[in-house]
Order: sequence, then C-alpha cells, then structure tokens
Amino acid sequence: MTHYTSPLPDVAIRDLTITQALFDALETAPDRVVLIDGPTRREWTGAQLIAAVKSLAGGLTERGYGAGHRVALMSPNSPEFAVIFHGVGWAGGTLTTLNPTYTAAEVKHQLMDSGADVLFTIAAFEATAREGMVGTACQELVIIEDMAGWMGVPLATQVPVDLDKHVFALPYSSGTTGLPKGVMLSHRNLVANVDQGLAVIKILPDETMVAFLPFFHIYGMNVMLNTHLIAGARLVCMPRFDLPAFLGFVQEYRVRMVMAVPPIANAMAKHPMVDQFDVTSLKVFVSAAAPLGAELSNACAARIGAMTMQGYGMTEMSPISHFSNEEHSVPGGVGFTVPNTVCKIIDPEGRALGVGEEGELCIKGPQVMMGYLNNPEATARTIDAEGWLHTGDIACFDAQGQLFIRDRLKELIKVKGFQVAPAEVEAVLQTYKGVLDAAVIGVQDDEAGEVPMAFVVLSEGVQVADIASFLARELSHYKQPKQIEVIDAIPKSASGKILRRLLKDRVTAR
Repeated sequence: MTHYTSPLPDVAIRDLTITQALFDALETAPDRVVLIDGPTRREWTGAQLIAAVKSLAGGLTERGYGAGHRVALMSPNSPEFAVIFHGVGWAGGTLTTLNPTYTAAEVKHQLMDSGADVLFTIAAFEATAREGMVGTACQELVIIEDMAGWMGVPLATQVPVDLDKHVFALPYSSGTTGLPKGVMLSHRNLVANVDQGLAVIKILPDETMVAFLPFFHIYGMNVMLNTHLIAGARLVCMPRFDLPAFLGFVQEYRVRMVMAVPPIANAMAKHPMVDQFDVTSLKVFVSAAAPLGAELSNACAARIGAMTMQGYGMTEMSPISHFSNEEHSVPGGVGFTVPNTVCKIIDPEGRALGVGEEGELCIKGPQVMMGYLNNPEATARTIDAEGWLHTGDIACFDAQGQLFIRDRLKELIKVKGFQVAPAEVEAVLQTYKGVLDAAVIGVQDDEAGEVPMAFVVLSEGVQVADIASFLARELSHYKQPKQIEVIDAIPKSASGKILRRLLKDRVTAR
C-alpha cells in the first residue's frame, strides 16, 4: 500500500496542556510584549497574560464553571480572547468558540449542542447573545468589557486533565457534509499540532505578526494564536480584516510573514491601495483554509516581492496536515506532510493510489480529532475503523511528496475560508412559507473564492426579495446566497439526492 509520510523526522510531542505549553514559552521572557490590541494599541506582556489567565481560571472555578464545565466564547480577536481561551483551559474546562457574526438562531444551535453553561461576548453582541440563550441551559452571560468581576484568586497550577481524553477545544465544523458539528479536540491534539507546526513553519523569535485570522476558527486559534505565541512571536490583534489597517500594521511593525486566506492574496495582488504602503518587509505570504491557484499565487508574489506558499488542514486535524517550507514551495501545491503524520490517496473502492493519481486524501496522526460531539454516526463516516480520517478532498502527490488539492468530494462551499454546508442553507430556506423546494451550490467569486447560490421552487406570489430578507435574519452574512434563482424543479436522483452538478453546469453554461 502506498503511504506518504513527512520528509522531516518525527517530533517529540510534549506531555503538556496547551496552556502549559504557552506558559513555558512566555516565562522565558516575561517582560516581552506578546499581544497588542490593534485598534487601541494596548500592550500585554507575557507576565500579564499569564497572570490574567490564572486569575480568570480562579474566578471560573470559584463560580462553579471550572473543571468539567463548558464555556462558550463569541468574540472578535483581542488579547482578552487569549485570556478566556487559556483561562478555561487552565481551569480544566471545555471551550466552544462561536462566530461573532452568528445570528441568534445560530448561537442557540451551538449553545444547545455544546451544552455550554456560560457565554462570554462583547457588548456589541449582547442582544444577539441573550436572544440565542433563550431556551438553552446557558443562563450566564459575561460581557468581556466588564470581565473584571470574574477575575478571582489565581490558580497556581493547571487543573489536572487527561491529555488524550479530555475535550478542551470545541470549534464547530460542517465536516464532510451536513450541519455544523462540534469537533472534539484534546490538549494532545492541539499541542501535537503546535509541535508539528513548529517543525515546518519558520517563525522568528520576537517577530510581529498581524492576527486578523479569526481566533474562533481553528486556523486562527491554533496556528496563529497558539503556535506563534509559543514560538516567541508578537501578535497585533485585528477584530476584523481591514485592508488599509492591515497594510498600516505591516508598514509600522515591519512584518516579515503573513498568514492569510486566498481573498487576501487577491487583494495583495490586485488592489491599488497596496502601492500606498511600504510592504518591503514582507518576505513570506502563507495562504490556507481554501485553495490558492498557481496563477494568483504567482501574481501575489510578484506584486509584493514575497514568497507565496500554502498550507492545508481542517478543523478535524487541529488543523495542519501539510505545509510548504521556504525551500521547497511549489505554486499550486500545499506542501509536504508534517511530521508524525501518514497519508494515503484512495479511489472510490478504497484502493490506495500511487504518485500522480487523484483520489480522496486520508490522514492519520496525533492531530486528528477525538470525534464529533454527540454524533457517533458522523464520526464513523469521517474516521474509519482503521483510524483514517477521510478529508473529503480530492488530491494527489507528486514524486517529491508535494500535495496538490484538486477538488472537493464533499459539498462544502468555502467562503473566504469559512465552511458553508449547502444542507444548512437549504434547511433554513425550506422553513420559509412558499418555498416548496431548494438547492444551494457554490459559485466562483473573485473576492471570496466561492459564494453560495440558491435555486428555489416557489408558490405563486412569493417574492425573491422577501426570501433574501428572511435569510438575512436567520443566517450569518457569509452563509447567505448572493444569488437566488427561481426554477421549475430541483434536479434529483432516483433516491432523492440533489444533483448539484447539473445546477453547476447550468451556471457555467451562461
């Protein structure tokens, strides 16, 4: 059987919680500034971050929300995000992260599914948070700006947890299909992927990174927030991506490396504003979370004079399984397999394929999730009996071991790196009176990579504009279809499965 491993030797995975790993790094230079709040320029040293984490862990424990409890966090990037994330970890709890753009209905789904006891959010999202909490077991809301009252007597040591079996991080992912599911990640998963990442990502001590990748998403959470801080980098936290602000930070802090997604590569390659800033410090531009084509990769590299490379992963892998390095980056390729990881490419019958042959990418490694919360059936569909995680991505390896992602077997739509499950949008559409049937596909978009497009069968008199207004209330902006087309019937197979390829062909033929 053809297996693909890393050209790098395996690394020793540390027997630590992710917060212990962070503290070990911060304690080597406690007075060094490690976090900067971009909008206000507030600075946090390593010692201040450690103190705040231990104090919040103490406060959670005193209030009965420590070990064994689930805490929800819905917040844009800020130093306080790191405090809450690691405060929950130090207290022995479980943290589930919510997208700050969620509607109340989406908040409610995640709170109910995760079983969270308490929700932290910022004042701007209080109304949505309170509405989403109605009818859930989550009865305690903490406004982050007023979090001082939740700081308690500092916990001196990590609350003991089983590194392999305790669920610490619980981000939500659509997996290979269906509605968002809680991805159960252990401390071992997170620390393993940090250690794997440090073996392939060249992060210089004391360099400054602009952290606009959302921390609630696994890419921002474990690659940006955890791996970079543990490597000794300093993070400038951006609550949301804003091109002029980002370029200003690159110029001000002489940023060497950027971790981004394809729409940012598109902006760096094409937007005239880039010429108004000094970005000559940039040497490395990393894109992940969605495929970056060789043409755009080369255009971005030529425009900013930096090496452009890619990585690959998914929430279910904490998230990295492949990463390019500065010596062997190939346009269009997503890099080599990271240490301690084994891959195979299989055909529809499950047979392993060789070099250059395209099939589904399957992966084993210590970064692979424990499973989906409350969903053993979905877990079994994703991780087989032999422990292989089926990614749902069509890929191939070249003779040098470089991985190329060719297509998606799964139906997920990737909007600026965020997953949108067609089934979720279809389910919401079909709750609208007058929508008789619906189907959703992804269509190409220069800015977002892909965007959802809906096809609907309507009762007489129903207006598309009213449907769009309804969806705006029910779904986050990135899940909302950018086009809604009325159609006589949704094409389906004999078994009732939506034939999305026919709908894609309909769009392509125009």
